[in-house]
Amino acid sequence: MERVREIIHADYAHKRGYTGSGITVVVMDTGIVSHPDFDNRIIAFLDFTSRKKTLYDDNGHGTHVSGIIGGSGFVSCGKYMGVAPGCNIIMLKVLDRMGNGNTRQVLSALKWVINNREKYGIRILNISVGMLNSAKKEERSRLLTAVEEVWDNKVVVVAAAGNNGPAGGSITIPGMCKSVITVGSSDDEKLPIKRQGLTRGYSGRGPTENCIVKPEIVAPGTGVTSCSPGMAYEVKSGTSMATPVVSGAVALLLNRYPYLTPAQVKLRLYETAVDMGKERNIQGWGKIDIARLL
Repeated sequence: MERVREIIHADYAHKRGYTGSGITVVVMDTGIVSHPDFDNRIIAFLDFTSRKKTLYDDNGHGTHVSGIIGGSGFVSCGKYMGVAPGCNIIMLKVLDRMGNGNTRQVLSALKWVINNREKYGIRILNISVGMLNSAKKEERSRLLTAVEEVWDNKVVVVAAAGNNGPAGGSITIPGMCKSVITVGSSDDEKLPIKRQGLTRGYSGRGPTENCIVKPEIVAPGTGVTSCSPGMAYEVKSGTSMATPVVSGAVALLLNRYPYLTPAQVKLRLYETAVDMGKERNIQGWGKIDIARLL
C-alpha cells in the first residue's frame, strides 16, 4: 500500500488526524483473520456460508481487501498501511474458499446490513465481488433491488466494476446498479499479460445495459500489497483491490464530515476526481485523490 497511498495522497489525511476512526465499514467477501494490522477493530463477523463463529478466511481475498481499507501496517512498521487505518471493520462472509457464493446468502447479508446499521454505526458497504451479467434475470433483479435498498438506508455502497474488460458493457453486478459508487482500476494497463488470471485492460467498463455510464471513479488496483491470512502480506490485482481504496477514502471523508449523506459523498467524489483523459466508460469521473476529496 506504500505506492498506493502515495498516488492517492492518503498520507495527507493521516497527518491531519483523519484515519477513519469511528467509521464502520462492512466488507462482503471470503472472510477475515485476526491479522495484527486489524488489532481490535474487527467488531463483528458473520459467516453466511458455513455458519462458523470464529474468524477465518479460507481464500485470502477478504483479508486482503480489508487490509487495503483499514490495515494499520503494524507488521510492516507502517509500510503497508491501509487507507483508513482507524476504521472499524465488519466482515460478512458470503463467499467460499473458491470465491463462489449464491444469491440467497448475499441477499441475507444485505438484509443484515440494513437491520444492523444503527447498532454498529455502519456507514459504508464494500462489495469487491460481482455476479456476471449472464446470471438469471430474476437473480440479477433481486440483487440490484437489495443493493439499492442498502443505499436508500443511508449506507454508502462501493462496488467493483469487475475484471472482464477491456470490452464495453463489461460491468458486473452489483456494480451496474445506478445508485452505487462503482470503482474501476486506474492502472489496469500496467498489468503484465495474463498475470493472476487477468489481462491488460481488465477493468470492467460501461455502459450498462440501461445506458448508464460506469464506473463512477477509478483507483489503483494493480500489484497492491495487503494483509494475508498467513499474518504477513501478499500482492493481488483487480478491481477488487481498487474498490477498497475508495471505501477507505470514503471512511476518511466521513471521519472529517460525518453528516454527509451517500448522495453527498458521491457528489464530493465527482467534484474532486482527477481527469485521466480517458473515455468516461473507462475512467468515470477520473482517479480518486484524497487530498482534493478532503
